[in-house]
Amino acid sequence: MSLAKIEPLLQAKLNHLQQQGVRKGDEKIVTGVLPPSAGFGPRYRLQGYDKRVFLRMNSNSYLGLARHPAVIEAETRAAEEFGAGPGAVRFISGTYAPHVELERRLAAFHGRESAMLFSAAYATMVGVLPQLISEQTLVVSDALNHNCIINAVRLAHPAGKAIYAHSNISELENILNTNRDRYQRVCVVTDGIFSMRGDHAPLAELAACCASHQDDYAEGIVTVVDDSHGIGAFGKTGRGTEEVTGAQADILIATLGKSFGVNGGYVAASATTIAYLRETAPLYIYSNPITPAEAAAALAALDVLESPEGLQLLERLRDFSRKLRSGLQQLGFETLSGEHPIVPLFIRDTAKTAALVAHLFDHNILATGLNYPVVPQGDQEIRLQVSAEHTGKDLEYLLNVLADFRQ
Repeated sequence: MSLAKIEPLLQAKLNHLQQQGVRKGDEKIVTGVLPPSAGFGPRYRLQGYDKRVFLRMNSNSYLGLARHPAVIEAETRAAEEFGAGPGAVRFISGTYAPHVELERRLAAFHGRESAMLFSAAYATMVGVLPQLISEQTLVVSDALNHNCIINAVRLAHPAGKAIYAHSNISELENILNTNRDRYQRVCVVTDGIFSMRGDHAPLAELAACCASHQDDYAEGIVTVVDDSHGIGAFGKTGRGTEEVTGAQADILIATLGKSFGVNGGYVAASATTIAYLRETAPLYIYSNPITPAEAAAALAALDVLESPEGLQLLERLRDFSRKLRSGLQQLGFETLSGEHPIVPLFIRDTAKTAALVAHLFDHNILATGLNYPVVPQGDQEIRLQVSAEHTGKDLEYLLNVLADFRQ
């Protein structure tokens, strides 16, 4: 069939995104990585900019484990043993020993009975959340939750939806109070670390609020936390928002594609919950898993994270995150306090955000601007992301470039 009739409509939507200032445009293609040199961290080559090398301040690889020799060696060795791909979905013949061992280790790492791998963290949320939602379920969500949560709720078609203002437990309390006679079950879902701001959910207060209302609903209240930006980047041992707040969600979702430096997502929960999800989550049942080699690489990354080296990387990450925040504040920029390596630089204007991103790129720094409707109107920002691969000289260079923009 011809696309002639629909393509003008598609182009109109692209034009509208361009007018809004939120069209992503062509992707920048990495063609090479230069190792650390002269006190600076790694630099990246981009297609079309062959004479330039770039400092990457927009990577989720918080611990730099994607380039860790032990992680690369583990993936190489497993690929040679098991092949490049799994060759089937899990329940047919696609379950390999590294998958099972990684699930066991992740469950133990998070103090859960069981864990389950998915192809990505986004797929995990979209695969898991609808299976927890019945025709008598109210879903309650933080206003700044990630797109994966928003779409998972849409796919689930719950009986009711409610949104509380960002991290506002009083509003959550009011929602639970006013709906006690209308629904059988409640599912409260939140990010752990909010990906645009680097702040964390008040999980202890949220869990206490939900616990106090458990008896108001025949099927109780289930708490779900997506801590993809928290695991391996937040907390003394990298256990994320749960570690920092001293509280635990009923169901934890996270990724292998950020601090672990590999690929894939996972859910950790009770043994019964995981057994149920293996039988019901379509994005698990009908999708190939991560490769055995990726699972082996993630196991090696977890080994590093749980070692003295991992603790040193986490301390380095916290130190650099504090230094960047302090440097931004000294320059007169607005940011948020905290220790997470997502360091928001609030510009609060779409045109100015684009101008600063361009200024950074002109000075060989890769950074991501976030404009409305990706973030609320007035919250336009540049999301700077610190990595343990960065050095003090990298941060000094970044701050000097930002200072030039202010003059």
